[in-house]
Amino acid sequence: MKYVSTRGANKDGVSAAYAIKTGLASDGGLFMPEVIPQIDAEYINDLIPLSYPERAAKILSLFLTDYTYEELLEDASGAYAADKFIPSPAPITSLSGGKYMLELWHGPTSAFKDMALQIMPRLFSRALKKTGEQREALILVATSGDTGKAALEGYRDVEGTKIKVFYPIDGVSRVQKMQMQTQEGKNVSVVGIKGNFDDAQTGVKKIFSDEKFAKALSDGGVFLSSANSINWGRLVPQIVYYISAYCDLLRDGAIAEGEKIDVCVPTGNFGNIFAAYIAKLMGAPIDKLVCASNKNNILTDFLRSGVYDRNRAFYTTMSPSMDILISSNLERLLYVLLGHEKCAEYMRKLAAEGKYALPEEDFAKVKESFVGYFTDEEECKATVKATYENENRLIDTHTAIAVSAAERYMSDSEAKSKMLVVSTASPYKFAGDVLLSLSGAKPEDDLLALRALEDRTGVEIPAPLADAISKTPIYTDVIEKNDMASSVSEFALG
Repeated sequence: MKYVSTRGANKDGVSAAYAIKTGLASDGGLFMPEVIPQIDAEYINDLIPLSYPERAAKILSLFLTDYTYEELLEDASGAYAADKFIPSPAPITSLSGGKYMLELWHGPTSAFKDMALQIMPRLFSRALKKTGEQREALILVATSGDTGKAALEGYRDVEGTKIKVFYPIDGVSRVQKMQMQTQEGKNVSVVGIKGNFDDAQTGVKKIFSDEKFAKALSDGGVFLSSANSINWGRLVPQIVYYISAYCDLLRDGAIAEGEKIDVCVPTGNFGNIFAAYIAKLMGAPIDKLVCASNKNNILTDFLRSGVYDRNRAFYTTMSPSMDILISSNLERLLYVLLGHEKCAEYMRKLAAEGKYALPEEDFAKVKESFVGYFTDEEECKATVKATYENENRLIDTHTAIAVSAAERYMSDSEAKSKMLVVSTASPYKFAGDVLLSLSGAKPEDDLLALRALEDRTGVEIPAPLADAISKTPIYTDVIEKNDMASSVSEFALG
C-alpha cells in the first residue's frame, strides 16, 4: 500500500511508515492511500469474536502493509490494554428511538482522541526505525482542547521524540487546560497562545511549510512531524472503531447482517467523520453520515450549499473542541471524490480567498453520503438536560451536539436506519457547562463544578480528571501567535 498527496505530489507513492513519520506531504497536502481496501460480510463476521486489539490489528494491517500483523497486534494490545480503557475501548449503549451511542472517551484522558493517540506513538516509533531515521522527531500540535492532552500522554517519554503543544489560552475548558498544564514527562512542552484554535493551527502549518526553518532544525538533528488528524497515523486508527462498532451491533442483535446504519459525528476538523466515511468506502454497511456542528457552523453551510467560506465570525462556545473554521480533513474528502487536481485548486482558492464553491456536479457527490446540522448554545443545553432527564444519561456538550443533530435528521428524513451517535468526551471534561445545562447555574470556578456535578448526579468523576485537578500547573507560558516559531526553535534546539 502506497500513499500519495491530496494535492498531487508523491505520485510514485511513499510507504505508510514514511507517511506517518512526516505527517504532511511535500506540497502541503495530506497523505491518502492510493486505493481503499475492501471488506465484506464474511470479513465483518470473522471480526465479531475478536477482542478490540485483535480487530484493530486486522483492520490496520489492510492499510499499513509495511508493518507486520504481529507488530500491529503488539502495538494495539499495548495501546488498548484493559487498565487504560475502562470498561473497554469503545462500548456501545442504547438510547431510545433506534439510536445507539458509541462511547469513545473511556481512555487515559477521557476523550475520543485517546483511541488514536494511544496507538499512534507506537506506530510512529516503528516508522522511525523502518525508515532509518537518525534525527530526533519533534511532534508539533495545535489543539482545540482534547488532542493536546491525548497527544502529550501518548508521546510522553517516547524514545527519539519531543512533543510541543500550542492551545488557545481562552479557547479550551478549564479542565482541558489543567490537564495540559499539569502534564508530566521529560520530553514535553505546553504553551498557550493569544488567539483562537485556527490561529494555533495556522501557526503550526506555517512552521511546517517553512523550508529554511526545517533546514535549521535538521542541521540540529531534529525534524518536525504532527499528531493532529492531518497525520494518517492519527486518522487510520479511527477507522477501526466504526467497523468494530458495526461488529458489536451485529453481535448483540441490534441489526441484521448487511443492515445499513446511519452515523452522527460531532466534528470540527472533519477527521472523525471522515474516518467513518473511509469505513463506508471499505464496505462497512453505513448509509448517511450526519455531520454535527456547533454555532461555528461552517461545515453545515458547506454540506447544504457546497460553499466553504471561512470569512465569518468565530464563536467561542460550550463545545470548544469544535470551535474551528478551518476543517483540515475536508481536503481528504475532496481528494477522494474529485481527484488531486480539483482538490489542489480548491485548496489554493481557500488560501487566497478564504473560500471556495463546488459546482453542482461536484457538490452532488458530497451530498450522496453527507448531511449537515448545527446546534446553537441554547439547544445544546436543552439536549444535555433532556438526555439526562429522559434517558438517565449524562453527556457532555459535544455529544449533545450530535444527539440533537441525530434526532433532527431522523425526524426530517423519516429515516428507517438505526442511528449510531458518537460520544466524544466525558461530561466531566466540560463539567461547568454540563452543570449549567442541568441546573441553570454553575460555580465561578469550573474546577469546583466537577464535584458539584458529581454531587448532583451521582456519576463518578473519571480518575484521570480527578487526578489532574489535584496537581499544580507546570506549564503556564502564554505567547503571541507570531512567536510560535521561536518557541518551537528554543524547545527543539535549546
